[in-house]
Amino acid sequence: MGIVNVTPDSFSDGGRWFDPERALAHGLALLDEGADILDVGGESTRPGAARPAVEEEMRRVLPVVRELVAAGATVSVDTMRAEVAAHAVEAGAALVNDVSGGLADPAMLPLMARAGTPYVLMHWRGHSAGMQANAVYGDVVTDVVDELRARVDAALHAGVPGDCLIVDPGLGFAKHVEHNWRLLGRLREVAALGRPVLVGAARKSFLGHLLADPETGRPRPAHLRDAATSAVSVLAAAQGAWCVRVHDVASTADAVRVTARWGLESVATPLPMPQS
Repeated sequence: MGIVNVTPDSFSDGGRWFDPERALAHGLALLDEGADILDVGGESTRPGAARPAVEEEMRRVLPVVRELVAAGATVSVDTMRAEVAAHAVEAGAALVNDVSGGLADPAMLPLMARAGTPYVLMHWRGHSAGMQANAVYGDVVTDVVDELRARVDAALHAGVPGDCLIVDPGLGFAKHVEHNWRLLGRLREVAALGRPVLVGAARKSFLGHLLADPETGRPRPAHLRDAATSAVSVLAAAQGAWCVRVHDVASTADAVRVTARWGLESVATPLPMPQS
């Protein structure tokens, strides 16, 4: 899954693709690099980010979704808002990636039940402005799996088809550095929920801390974390991840191919898109 941030303030790419024409060109380049899905988002979810108005979010994402669909891409819309999701699906989006798992907008699960579109439920404990205050766990893996199971149950109860549901452990969202590593090390427990698993580690701060300058302690800048992201991606695939969400598609695709050739069966045959 290649990331297309149509935002002025994302931590990872600094608004490089905020202009719709640039976002379209970037999405097409990711497609050429081997992306299976393009994830288009108009709201930054970096820690402390303010939310745009719903009209502004739609202004950012809908033209890009339409053009990428017209170019033959399989497009995901990254949104917590049912209104944005509904318009994006109408414009041709094949998947809705909701980082709130249906908690931010009570209209989202009923919409997904009507749309029958593949739907990503991410583990979430609040909006970006204050989410890190909620990074308190007993055992982080057990807690995340239990909370994801509750969101899956809520989606099923709302009428969302079971074969449309995808789960995401929410790396970096209300998680401290060590929480992310524990989740990755025990990713099979997330996969044991019986749903396809999406992993989004791309350029996140826990990688920056791992790769910090040994003299200054300063974290590795976000744009220099792609090699580490590729390593996480292949290890996640080896633990059964269905999809990885990345900025640098080319390096990740190469890394996954090498790992598959090495003989790790779990990454040798990519799983199909959940059926809508």
